[in-house]
Parts: sequence; C-alpha cells; structure tokens
Amino acid sequence: MQSSYADVARIIPEIFLTSLALLLLMMELVTKKKEFIGFIGIIGVVITAYLTLITNPGRAFSDMFIVDGYSNFFKLIFYLNVILTILISIRYLKIEGVNLGEYYSLILFATLGMMIMASGTDLIVIYLGLELMALSTYVLAGFLRHEIRSNEAALKYFLLGAFSSAFLLYGIALTYGMTGTTNLKDIASYVTQHGIAKNPVFTLSMIMFIIAFGFKIAAAPFHMWAPDTYEGAPTSITAFMSVGPKAAGFAAMGRVFFDALGPIRLDWVAVIIPIAILTMAVGNIIAISQTNIKRMLAYSSIAHAGYALLGLIAGGSEGLSSMMNYLLIYAFMNVGAFAVIIMLRREGFKGEDIDDYSGLAKRHPLAAGLMLVFMFSLTGIPPTAGFVGKFYLFMSAIRAGYTGLVIVAVIFSAISAYFYLRIVMYMYMREPKAEVELSTSAPLGIALAITVAGVLILGVFPSIVIHLAKASLLG
Repeated sequence: MQSSYADVARIIPEIFLTSLALLLLMMELVTKKKEFIGFIGIIGVVITAYLTLITNPGRAFSDMFIVDGYSNFFKLIFYLNVILTILISIRYLKIEGVNLGEYYSLILFATLGMMIMASGTDLIVIYLGLELMALSTYVLAGFLRHEIRSNEAALKYFLLGAFSSAFLLYGIALTYGMTGTTNLKDIASYVTQHGIAKNPVFTLSMIMFIIAFGFKIAAAPFHMWAPDTYEGAPTSITAFMSVGPKAAGFAAMGRVFFDALGPIRLDWVAVIIPIAILTMAVGNIIAISQTNIKRMLAYSSIAHAGYALLGLIAGGSEGLSSMMNYLLIYAFMNVGAFAVIIMLRREGFKGEDIDDYSGLAKRHPLAAGLMLVFMFSLTGIPPTAGFVGKFYLFMSAIRAGYTGLVIVAVIFSAISAYFYLRIVMYMYMREPKAEVELSTSAPLGIALAITVAGVLILGVFPSIVIHLAKASLLG
C-alpha cells in the first residue's frame, strides 16, 4: 500500500493539471468572461510547475513512469509554452470571434499528454501521452470553424497524425514480439543478452519509431503536414504547436532511442543523419520562396528540428543537454515571433503576408524592434540566445566526431539568414503601404516582455540554462 501512495505522489502534477483542465471546462458554463478562464489557467500552470519541482524523483507504476531531471526540464518547457500561448490568445480569440472556454482546456489536455510523454519509460505510456496530445491539438488546429483553411489544417494534421500513430504502434508491436516487453530498460537488456541487435525485425521496429517521431517533430520527409497546418491553424495555436509537440517528440525520442535502442545506436544514428540533413535543406531552402510569414515560420520550424537532431546524433550528456537547451531557447524566440504577428491581426486585416511588414519600423518602432530581435535569434546572430543554442549544438556534434555534419548545418544556417533578414529589410528599408494599427493588450505585452527578455538574457548569460540542462541529466 505504501508503494502505491508513493506512485500516486509522483503524478501529483499530472493529477492537478487534469483537474485544472476539467475545472476550466466547467467554468465555460458559468462565466461570460472567457479571459478570466485563461488567467485561472495561467495560475494553475504556475502551481503545476511548483508541484513538479517539489515532487520526489523516482520511478512509479511498475517502472512505467519516472520523475527525474530530464522529464522535469522538458515539463518546464511545456509550462512556459502553455503560459505564453494563453497570454497571446486572450485578445486574439476575441478578434477571431472564437472566445470559447474549452480552448484553454484543450491546451491543458495537450500539455498533459506532453508531460506523460516526457516521463514515460514504457512504450505504451509514451503512446498514450502522444495520443492525448495529438487528439487535443487536432481540435485546436481547426478551432476557427468558420474558416476553410483552418478546417483543412485540422483534417491534414489528423490524417497524417493517425498515419504516424500507426507506425508507432507497429514499432511497439514488433518490439514486443521480439523482446516480450514494452519497458524501455528491459528492451535494452533483452537485446544485449540475447544478441538480437542485428535482427532485421528489430531493425524494422527502429525504422518505425524514427518515422513515427519524425512526423511529430516535423522532420523531412515526414514534414508535409506542417506548412498547411501551421498556416491554417489559429496563430496562437501555430505558436503552441511549433514548440510544445516538437519538444515532446524530442523528449520521447531521447527516452526511446537511448534507453531502449541504445544497443543499436550506430544503426539509428546512421538513419537519422541523412534525415537531419534533408530536414535542414527542406526547411531552409523552401522557406526562401514563402510570402506568408506563418508558412515561412513553418518551414523555419522544420529547419530547427534538423538542428536539434544534431544533439540527438551527438549523444551523451553534452549532446542531449545542448538539444534541451536549444528547445527551451526556441520556445522564447518562436513564440515571440508569433506574438508580433498576432499584434498585427485586427478586424479585416490578418497581417500574415510579408508585405504587411513594409515600413513597420516607421509606424511602430517598438514592434519592429521586437521582431528584429526574434529574427536575429532565429538566424543565430549574437548576442541573442539563438546563437548560443546553435553554438552548443554544433560544438557537441563536433566533439562527437560529426564535423562534416556541422559544416552542412552552418551552411544551411547561413542560407536561413536570407528569409529571416528579409523581414527585417521590409520593416526598416521599405515605405509603409498602408496605416497598420496594432492590436495590443496587457497579456500580449507580458508575453512579449517574457520572450524578448529570455532571448536577450540567455544570449548574454547562456550558462544559466546549459548548466541546468546538464544537471537535469545527472538528477
């Protein structure tokens, strides 16, 4: 009985977040001020973060769930993402005419799925977390029910998401058939003891896992859903999906590939290297031709998944910590960029075309300055956090012996400067085409302050997060 209490104690944050999501769903029925629901959600997520930090580390539920530094670091990324998403959503939902309370509940349920993925040490638990996250984001992607492109975004995301789930289930089935277990550590032990590392069926299961997680992180050639979904989804949800599910995918990949597939590390690294190169190539090259800024940032997100894969390829504490550090930095700079896009959204004006940013610096210098910081960071220009994140990623890969791969990444990073700095050029070097009014609000201002502070502070004092990431791997 004592052990069962200890098990429940380790999922207190998940229980609290579930209760919070259900509470917000009920509040939709009793309050007309939907923004109040959002503020309650933010307070609840802060409490969840506190509960996460004070939860005793350890394994639970017959070694199917774990609380450790690795999972807690990713959970903090999820909390940051959901808080920033709610802040940028409050005003935006009113403009779009979909100010509904269930929006906030769905975001929390999606975050709950991400938390389960980060803490799952069993393939079945990881799958359940992934499906909870996916089902919630399918609905959120189509939340603008009156827009055809939002319906299209949700449908494409659902169909291809279901396709990727099938690959994951096949991979789990093959692995269970070979080893008789779905526990990650037990799989690795069985493979080592029985010498099935080179078994073609086990190798096929590895490929299935790579395909499934490749869809979730939008790695090429499994990225085809991302541009249309990111463009059609509500802008706040595009920001949410570009950070949370991607980080959750990387968290699960770290668990599965290092804990379960560690004995065949050279095999899966050999497969992921060309995927990383193709992902960086597709994301950076196709982004050049985009005129819709949300679509451009979708391809940018694909490219950044390719950069983050370098940390997974490098492996070890240095590679994984640099990947974790990069994903946290990416949350600040990417959500910040989408927050500026939301500032331009008003009745009858979407502010999604790059032309809409012409002369923005003359009309609204503060908004242009914020966008400049985020574009510089996404490019990797010092002293922003984006430069620091890429530096640690590239150095970890070089130390692991992948110098050629880093050279390729640097080349594609240089190519990315064209489409990021093109927006800066439009803002500062072109005349305004029309008067642009900003849709500002206090929550949106808070989100922008948090994101720009994160980008600049982590750019100047990078050791804060990188040491935390390394310590979390030891904890």
